[in-house]
Amino acid sequence: MKYFSTRGDPEELSFEEAVIRGLAPDGGLYIPTEIPSLPSNWESDWLNYSFQELSFAILSLYIPAQEIPSETLKEIINKSYSTFRDPTVTPLHKLNDKLHVLELFHGPTFAFKDVALQFLGNLFEFFLLRRNAAAEKSGNQEKERLTILGATSGDTGSAAIYGVRNKANISIIILHPYGRVSPIQEAQMTTVTDANVHNLAVHGTFDDCQDIVKTCFGDKIFNSKWKLGAVNSINWARILAQMVYYFSAYFQAKRAGIINDIKRIQFVVPTGNFGDVLAGYYAKRMGMPTESLAIATNANDILARFWKSGRYEKGENGVVETASPAMDILISSNFERLLWYLADEAEATSASGHGRAAACATVKSWMSQMKENGRVPMPKEVLERARKDFIAERVSDEETLETIKAHFTPQDGTPSYIADPHTAVGLYAASKFASTNPEGVIQIVLSTAHPAKFSEAVTKALRSSPSFNFETQVLPSEFKGLLDRPRKVVEVERPDVELVKQTIEKVLAKDAKTLGAQSL
Repeated sequence: MKYFSTRGDPEELSFEEAVIRGLAPDGGLYIPTEIPSLPSNWESDWLNYSFQELSFAILSLYIPAQEIPSETLKEIINKSYSTFRDPTVTPLHKLNDKLHVLELFHGPTFAFKDVALQFLGNLFEFFLLRRNAAAEKSGNQEKERLTILGATSGDTGSAAIYGVRNKANISIIILHPYGRVSPIQEAQMTTVTDANVHNLAVHGTFDDCQDIVKTCFGDKIFNSKWKLGAVNSINWARILAQMVYYFSAYFQAKRAGIINDIKRIQFVVPTGNFGDVLAGYYAKRMGMPTESLAIATNANDILARFWKSGRYEKGENGVVETASPAMDILISSNFERLLWYLADEAEATSASGHGRAAACATVKSWMSQMKENGRVPMPKEVLERARKDFIAERVSDEETLETIKAHFTPQDGTPSYIADPHTAVGLYAASKFASTNPEGVIQIVLSTAHPAKFSEAVTKALRSSPSFNFETQVLPSEFKGLLDRPRKVVEVERPDVELVKQTIEKVLAKDAKTLGAQSL
């Protein structure tokens, strides 16, 4: 199994190199040379697997044992999920007979991104320790170092920081849009004062932060000097780790008798950057039975607009601030990976015979047009192919808050449930999809964050409910006093690439002196 760039860079990489590099030199994203099929007896053999056992079974299909020996991979997986509060890791919660929630927020930062970033942090550490041990054995005393550089709209930052804090040979720098993440999200990042952790609060939007990060990766001199590594969902390991919870949900539903030969799952996924639902696409392509993957967006609806009209274009008014800020994204980075598969399918039916190279050239052209014009005129056949596997719905803030309230005080006898605003986007969209679903479809909504992370939206939705008490019903003990702790953050006055680079250079130069070769 090798990995290549969606934009056609000719080099094929090992899993290790694809993970360490994160973003391809040509700006493309790494994808596997093939999508493996599931073993013939996977449904019976994996039925009673734990999350960790499922993780090993699935990851082994993408990671050759020659790269990471089986026992070592098991150790990395077990270490990664030992930090989760629920033994199931991602438990399935029933709301009614046709609607369930897959709770992905039981990791150390109470967000779905812990599932991938606990694993990715341990992967980075393993690769670097192995490389440095080999170099030392050959007489090279200089340690290889890695600078994790990422942008966050809220949850990626804290999950990444908790994944690599105090790890050997690693520094992490996270950019977040100043004033555009929730107070809890901001505090989770900036109250981590470990020497190798740095937060930059950029006056701008998440897309500004993401563009700056991509530009830094594309700057060969800067990238080489500081040995940049990616933690955003552009990193293939993020997508790979997230595939596992789709299979976990499938088997939890199977064991509970929720699905059978007649009843099938529809996953409903609130998403902005497209990584979470893309993992479900890979699971589906591998052979896991599921209905169309259902995308739920907020007012930043580039994905919903594409599936409704076939137009892939930025919104006219830029990024809109919503009650679900982790999805306040103008352009969905991971959508490029899906576009490659759509282009490849179109090429397979053509007479050109150019295969992968033609698909890469098409994607490179589309991404160039998107960067220059803010829109891409997608061919009709691309939209038709996209609609075979996905449907999409846009949800307003009003609908989001009403959904939080409706599930807290249900009128149909179902149990009360407190959803965060992103999960509420998924729940509302699920109700819309349910009206047109065929008989026998069971919906599983991916719950991406604990409601305490978005106290303002949850409190606003439930303030008229006399039985609601945020302190006793929502706030975890881990969050108490968090907002009052000391902060470590550098404010950047404008979203300027060179200004951010200068700031990065300053903090890393300081790391070089204080941390030495052990962690930069």
